[in-house]
Amino acid sequence: MSIIASLEQLEALYTPAPAPAAARKVAHSMTPEYRRFVEASPFAALATIGPDGIDCSPRGDEAGFVRIHDDSTLMMPDRRGNNRIDSLRNIVRDPRCAFLFLLPGSGTTFRANGRAHLSIEPALLESFAVEGKPPRSVIVMKIDELYFQCARAIIRSDLWNPERHIDPATLPTPGEILAAMTDREVGGKAYDEAWPERARQTMW
Repeated sequence: MSIIASLEQLEALYTPAPAPAAARKVAHSMTPEYRRFVEASPFAALATIGPDGIDCSPRGDEAGFVRIHDDSTLMMPDRRGNNRIDSLRNIVRDPRCAFLFLLPGSGTTFRANGRAHLSIEPALLESFAVEGKPPRSVIVMKIDELYFQCARAIIRSDLWNPERHIDPATLPTPGEILAAMTDREVGGKAYDEAWPERARQTMW
């Protein structure tokens, strides 16, 4: 197997060097143009790193759910989930993190890299409440850099084309996966049947 083992090998392989636009698109604080991407996005992947490894977690809510507190700070509520708290464990021990925003219908994605901490300040939590239910914590990111990503990945994947949507019936269900992994101790058909109502009652 041929392995790239140095930056010199890597840079020699990926020539020519990036065009000026690839470097000049990077901002170190919020711009009016980049603000519009954050405010329009209903979904972001949250990437974190910690002593136990890396984590990438899907996060979604109403468009604009990531709040622009000021030109140097983004805030993301931690909505209800499965309480694994992998991302939050990482942030407590290593503040480095990133958001990758997706906007349905747009080929352009938007990236925010920075350093975060978790806030449980009562007034801040209450300001993110939905249906009277505040999050238990808010991820507060100090921005290091912001930039848009070109549309090639979205174009190649044809991600937003409804004709390419996958039929969920062709995939294993969460209940089937759990049943297979636990020798049917948990999961199964009952798990799948109960999920929609359980999700409805625990969305926030």
